[in-house]
Amino acid sequence: MLGQPNIFFVMMESESVEEYLEAIYKCNERGEAARTTELAEQLNISPPSVTEMIKRLANVGFVEYEPYKGAILTGKGMALAQKVVRKHRLLECFLQNILGINREKVHDEACKLEHSLSDEASAALCKVLDAPKTCSDDGKTIPPCPLDVTNCEQCTDTRKKESESPALVTQLSNLKPKEEGVVAFIKSGHKACQRLLDMGLTCGTRIRVVNAAPFHGPMELEVRGTTLAIGRSLAGRVFVKIDENHSAYKRINSHLLQKS
Repeated sequence: MLGQPNIFFVMMESESVEEYLEAIYKCNERGEAARTTELAEQLNISPPSVTEMIKRLANVGFVEYEPYKGAILTGKGMALAQKVVRKHRLLECFLQNILGINREKVHDEACKLEHSLSDEASAALCKVLDAPKTCSDDGKTIPPCPLDVTNCEQCTDTRKKESESPALVTQLSNLKPKEEGVVAFIKSGHKACQRLLDMGLTCGTRIRVVNAAPFHGPMELEVRGTTLAIGRSLAGRVFVKIDENHSAYKRINSHLLQKS
């Protein structure tokens, strides 16, 4: 059971939490745990302060943390980090390719803008840029659109129909042991999609991760009362809605996620 966050953490500025999650994401996407010293250098914050914050993020289920080894984003943490990183990298593309800002300046400028950018504005940026998959400057992957769409027109139509902000979504491959999610959609070719459907991974199905090594290797899942194994690559094609029912997660979300 996750611990309850104290009042100080719940009331922290969402920008600070997002900065930490984004910094951890950058380490994790290299297949490495985020170490305190590296995060301290990235964020220009003292190592003891970083350690304290990482422990708080772990207490509310956003990261898995092991002293002297580092922090790894959970599915919940990854879903939120992807949301921020996607905005940042779309902004970098826009600033450099459309506005012609010097490439040495685009990162800092994107950092200033990403936290105040709404989901609607982010989607509009994506459309203007013709849905880029990577940053033109450094080739880093832009986290995928969290909606079950194949083009920007569908994205626009879907957002108009939804009365609330899209649910937090991430790939099944990002979930950690004991985490749960509900299948939202599958992005894959026909053959792989049929294989997933045959496993019972249909839309609306609740999945619980039983076992999974960090970053690589197969995952063991509990689906419809049955345990099955799935390759990490195939799991990356399944997008799941993160369980946001935990009280601690709900309280923090009120500060972090209502920006549409």
